[in-house]
Amino acid sequence: MKIDTKFDFRSAAGRKDPDVYSPTLRRYHQILWSKPLLSGEMFELSTSTPGAYLHHHSGLGEFVLTSDSVIVSFRSWKSMRSIIEQVPDHELDAFQAASYTMGAMMVFPGNRVDGKATINGARGLTRSIADRLDLTLECIRRHYADRDSPLTATLDRYGDFFALFGDFAGYVDFFLLDDLVDDALMVKYFMDFDDFRPPSVPRNLATYLEYRRRSLDFVWARNERIDRLSR
Repeated sequence: MKIDTKFDFRSAAGRKDPDVYSPTLRRYHQILWSKPLLSGEMFELSTSTPGAYLHHHSGLGEFVLTSDSVIVSFRSWKSMRSIIEQVPDHELDAFQAASYTMGAMMVFPGNRVDGKATINGARGLTRSIADRLDLTLECIRRHYADRDSPLTATLDRYGDFFALFGDFAGYVDFFLLDDLVDDALMVKYFMDFDDFRPPSVPRNLATYLEYRRRSLDFVWARNERIDRLSR
């Protein structure tokens, strides 16, 4: 099935959350991430399990995955209002449209462990991450390196999921995140990074515009990578 990387998933979800209500997004996730792991074992994802967005059950274990739009525009953040108001609406619209294409979508485990936050929830609730994919990926890199991060406890709860991919390089390769790391597998941040110290969100217009540029560069590059795979 050809994946349309220009498709805005909001158009197939009405006014509801595309991560939950877009059937096209769910199908694309199933197609992209149902594939062999480095071990050679197949990571097949089903959409037919009641109550599960995507489900895998085999000798590898049982995993329930959910979708997450991982490129945040900050358009609705009250703390960013003074900056966002300086950006023309059509530019904000274009940024948000890109953030609802396939290159800006990820899946993470969606089951709660001990009633605690999922990865999707913790990304948004942890101020030093601020829902950003680049900072989430840095936390995942540190998880594989057994180093602390703001998401250590959360990621550790899903250690069996991350173990599927062997190491950080395997995780990056599986989820087509190559354009968010350099040749040394260090994360390429959307803003200057100081070991999770503030600020995690842009503090002025120039920083926001650079954050937007880097975010869009990644989304378009990942979309091109997806295009090549789905031809």
